[in-house]
Amino acid sequence: MKEYLAVLKKTPMFAGVEEAGITAMLDCLHARLRRYPKGAYVFRQGDRMEEIPILVQGCLHIQRDDYWGSRSILGRLGPGEMFGEAYAAPDSEPLRNDVAAVEDSVVLFFDVHRILGGCAAACPYHTQVVQNLFFALCGKNRTLVQKLGYLSQRTTRDKLISYLSGEARRQNSADFTIPFNRQQLADYLSVDRSAMSSELCKLRDEGLLTFRKNHFTLL
Repeated sequence: MKEYLAVLKKTPMFAGVEEAGITAMLDCLHARLRRYPKGAYVFRQGDRMEEIPILVQGCLHIQRDDYWGSRSILGRLGPGEMFGEAYAAPDSEPLRNDVAAVEDSVVLFFDVHRILGGCAAACPYHTQVVQNLFFALCGKNRTLVQKLGYLSQRTTRDKLISYLSGEARRQNSADFTIPFNRQQLADYLSVDRSAMSSELCKLRDEGLLTFRKNHFTLL
């Protein structure tokens, strides 16, 4: 696990904790490591969680398939991101989404009971980790509200404009790359791929933007 200390040090959960402290916390929080090949599921709908996972290598999608197989991508996860924590509380309901590896990935799991229950060894960083976890949850709520803003737009065009404007602000540049291919972006915005591609071409022809694959420039 030590090979992932540099990634963990940059995560919100371990903000302000030195590498020596993180090493100690790995034992304190009963951390375990699992590897997932591309296409494997980390979690499936209906699973129950008693651990908080952090992706330390690879890429995951939080997604949901309806009864007829139509897929919606609810989020994309990169190294250092925590996920599923809303379902890790005692007596929480089962997961409502799948979490799938879109490339070979490595996940570290931390025992939520050890995080919330305190530490018999009085680890000096334990309180810091609990505080960090609270702030990370607040950040997740802000991200969810942002996505709801995209999905609340009435048309495919409006959803695209809202999402691309948001990415330009987030990356502080009118020239940026998004983390989705065309199908993934359509799934993320809950729109039809062909209709979305048509709207992108219209926006380009109107002189509002240019694009090549997943790289965009807003004009």
